[in-house]
Amino acid sequence: MAVLGIDSRWHAGEKEIHQMLGVPEGDNPTYPGLGPQYRRRIQDSPLMAVGTLDEQGRPWTTVWGHTAGFCRPIGPGVLGAQVPADNIYDPVLHELFAVHTSDAREKRFVDDLLVKPTGGKTISALSIDLETRDRVKIAGRLVAGSVFTEQRGQADGSQPNGPQRVVQMALEVTETLGNCPKYLNKKHITPAPVSKESSSVPILQSKGTGLPLSEEAVALIQKSDLFFISSKHGDGSMDTNHRGGPPGLLGVYQNAAAEQGGVSLVYPEYSGNRLYQTLGNLRTDPYAGLVIPDFETGDALYLTGRADILIGDRAAMYLPRTKLAVRIKVEEARFVTNALSFRGEFIDHSPYNPPARSVITQGTPGKALPSSEPGAMATATLLKQEKITPTIYRFVFKLTPFIDKRGRPKSQLKAWTPGQYATFDFGPELDNGWSHMNDQEPQSLNDDFVRTFTISAPPAAELVGPDGTFKPGVSAVQLEITARVHGPATKLLSKWSTRVPLELPVLAFGGTEGFELPLTDNGKEIVFVAAGVGITPLLAQASRLRDSPNAKNILVVWSLKSSDLGLAIRAFDDIPGMQDVTALYVTGDIRSEEAIGNVRALMDRGVQVRHGRVTQDVLRGRTHGEDTGTPSDWQIRRAFYCCTGPEMMKTLVQWLDGAEVHYESFNY
Repeated sequence: MAVLGIDSRWHAGEKEIHQMLGVPEGDNPTYPGLGPQYRRRIQDSPLMAVGTLDEQGRPWTTVWGHTAGFCRPIGPGVLGAQVPADNIYDPVLHELFAVHTSDAREKRFVDDLLVKPTGGKTISALSIDLETRDRVKIAGRLVAGSVFTEQRGQADGSQPNGPQRVVQMALEVTETLGNCPKYLNKKHITPAPVSKESSSVPILQSKGTGLPLSEEAVALIQKSDLFFISSKHGDGSMDTNHRGGPPGLLGVYQNAAAEQGGVSLVYPEYSGNRLYQTLGNLRTDPYAGLVIPDFETGDALYLTGRADILIGDRAAMYLPRTKLAVRIKVEEARFVTNALSFRGEFIDHSPYNPPARSVITQGTPGKALPSSEPGAMATATLLKQEKITPTIYRFVFKLTPFIDKRGRPKSQLKAWTPGQYATFDFGPELDNGWSHMNDQEPQSLNDDFVRTFTISAPPAAELVGPDGTFKPGVSAVQLEITARVHGPATKLLSKWSTRVPLELPVLAFGGTEGFELPLTDNGKEIVFVAAGVGITPLLAQASRLRDSPNAKNILVVWSLKSSDLGLAIRAFDDIPGMQDVTALYVTGDIRSEEAIGNVRALMDRGVQVRHGRVTQDVLRGRTHGEDTGTPSDWQIRRAFYCCTGPEMMKTLVQWLDGAEVHYESFNY
């Protein structure tokens, strides 16, 4: 945070970020001192994240918690806190209260020793109540404090159940700021008293730098929906803030030994109140300290490292469809079990959370990076839309090379391969500009209006050159997508009058190469499992598969709602022979006159129609009536290609454990 002054209300780093991101000029709302409007809010919060600097000047962060009121005003501009904490491995506690003694080479804690740093020690904090999503940022200096041992009695007041360490401190507050609750997931916080079980003692599961991260540390990162981050501006000002969102918010880009590239984490910067105080600090002093708490187990991952702000294409190289992100190059980490004196019970997700987007991990094959050139690679003009079912449409576009400011094609028009997706930018049509909060339509405020659709028809083979681009002289081609109408982008397409041109930037083609079905016969049955419009990757590949040596080995298991049977009729009419290898499982009510008519039409075409859901036995070998064989036989002789929704995909992964499984994820 920046201290309010007469000449400047933002420091240089904050101003730079505001200019880079197009933030209009405005006042810094940070309050100089302990704002009277924040005193009660701090006292009512059961958690406080705390940041400070180590002897190398690097930020570290911890989080302390117990019952509301453990931190409260104790004097004009002064907060007092008393709370149980881990005095063994907590890096912030160590930097604040461990001291050098004559009989020890390293700093250590001395019970009941009053620590009074000369001139105070730089500190920042975030008081937070996850049940109400209320939070207050605090910055100042440690006046005095100590760590002491306290005996705790059992809940019934009988025999003590062992000692616990307690920190008490006085904090002189120089700045406070009430902050945005936008991406906080609600949790009920309860104290977690120290028991006499040995498992309750904090345990450090790594030594030295703690790198690369252990499996437990990576698992915590992958499930976390909240972490706290501290940054600094010079040596006299710090900021502690939170980053919340869906589970998987923070991604592991690389986890290797130092000589192999080290450890890097990446997270997206969501649209908040656009003060950008953390990013402003990182712009001029690129070091950050994070703590990632496990609210269920009490474990915590502490880390510090160098931060890199990623904007535009640089952000998309790590997190596709992301315009602003931060990469942390980790220098030191500590994964500590039983580190926290509280637990959190999940209540509800924030309505503002966008979907989690998976980090493109370094060295992972098959992940398609965005176009290496900035901006769009092509322009898609909507030619026509066709209603196939009440909610599924076929859209046809004319694709032309993107024209630069000089009126010249940016590059040769690329061709897609069967089974790939196209990424469209609907922002120019749907983005109404920035707004801070909108409880009536919360998701709209963090929507970049970038959408990904699987392409449902191949490019004309005679138009594609050997280098994967369309041949010279080909200035426009048709691109087809088949999609369900359920959001602002598809609604725009379905309702647009083609009498008026609708032109959309196309950012990239992508999709894992491993998702293409093999054309050569490798002795395995290929089972394509689809749900709803998940059939589209197969539609795009069907013509070349039909004439391939592997055609005889392909089986299709397709789950479809009764209201969408029109899509099946269309697919079987367009692809002769597909009915011979497909088992169609219809869910929902099939008693309506329309559903009965559609089922009869499909059966007349020779399609095997079954009412009900796909089962595990179906996938393991009974799709077409054959025996399942030995328990492991199906795992050896079958390879599965799956395109379904996330919930069904979770089930399929469990059912198909031990088999060769390929699937496409759009969780980015």
